[in-house]
Amino acid sequence: MTIRSLTLAAVLIAGIASQPALAQDDSTPTTSSNGTTFRGIRVEGNIGADRFRSEGTHNDEFGYGGTIGFDGTFGERIVIGAEGSYWRANNWNENCQGLPDDNSICHKAFEEWGAAVRAGYLVTPQLLVFAKGGYVNSEQRRRIDDPDGAQLVYDHYRADGYQLGGGAEYTITQGRMPIYVNAQYVYSNYHGHTARQRLMGGVGIRFK
Repeated sequence: MTIRSLTLAAVLIAGIASQPALAQDDSTPTTSSNGTTFRGIRVEGNIGADRFRSEGTHNDEFGYGGTIGFDGTFGERIVIGAEGSYWRANNWNENCQGLPDDNSICHKAFEEWGAAVRAGYLVTPQLLVFAKGGYVNSEQRRRIDDPDGAQLVYDHYRADGYQLGGGAEYTITQGRMPIYVNAQYVYSNYHGHTARQRLMGGVGIRFK
């Protein structure tokens, strides 16, 4: 099974598992009694800053990606849900530095796939403040070259890890397909002592 399939499966399983707890009686309207639209499937696009850390240094790039998720409400103020995400830096992201033996090492990060659970509090029916955590998998490459540019080590692999983050989301339109915007920070930590930080904004549509 591919990483994409695992991510999608995690979101679907989490969404299905959460439905019994989130279900309300048949007379409950799609928009809850406090007027919020934070329920149902959502799809969003993301753009922002990407910082990849490795080998004691970091590099910053512009990044972009997308998210698909499912949310439900507990009572009047609590929102919980699951999401799957894709993220990449424009032209990827790479750190290079010299080694004591005059060789050089470069560590490169490609795309990241993630699956997370998020929980939030409705400050108002239109404004959600949330935190999230989950799993990530990133394609990476490590290369060591000698002073003449000859390649000594080349290791191309996928790195598992975890993600933690938080942010705020605001509904700007109502109706059957509300449009929302959000801003969030996400930290990803991978095995092999590499990490990624994302500061990004998003625009999405919710299917109630």
